[in-house]
Amino acid sequence: MIFLSNLIVPLTFAGILLFAFSKRQPVYDHFVVGAKDGFTTVIQIAPTIIGLMVAVGMLRASGALDLLSQVIAPITEPMGYPSEAVPLTLMRLVSSSASTGLLLDLFERYGPDSYLGRLVSIMMSCTETVFYTMSIYFMYVKVTKTRHTLTGALLANLVGVIASLWLTNYLYGSSGL
Repeated sequence: MIFLSNLIVPLTFAGILLFAFSKRQPVYDHFVVGAKDGFTTVIQIAPTIIGLMVAVGMLRASGALDLLSQVIAPITEPMGYPSEAVPLTLMRLVSSSASTGLLLDLFERYGPDSYLGRLVSIMMSCTETVFYTMSIYFMYVKVTKTRHTLTGALLANLVGVIASLWLTNYLYGSSGL
């Protein structure tokens, strides 16, 4: 299985090249156009990314994230969701890199093989950076009315958090709460 997984990317790349050559397409020219479009996209979304990074930095440095998690903890603790995971859960909605930093902090404090370490590892895989993704994608394609996207995405993230709690308890046992 590992051998097959190591071959997936090279085989996909070779398949795309063979298909393009069979259709007599100028592969390099298409690559250059795609790279130019990608660079243009990066320039267009840079202000949004910088704004999100500044906001995340302010949340972490000000202690607002810790305060918010203390407010939410009386709700999450009785459900078996550790209060230590709340800042990561909230940050995950905004920034993948900031949430990864919080994840590493939790790993240092509690260990990756602890109940909390396993829970947040699974949670990171079951959730998405909703606000980052929506702001980047919608800004790029100039969507102004998101309709039910935010509600659906937040609901999907909530289901991901609940699923991660269930999976952790099912696979590794309860935290003792």
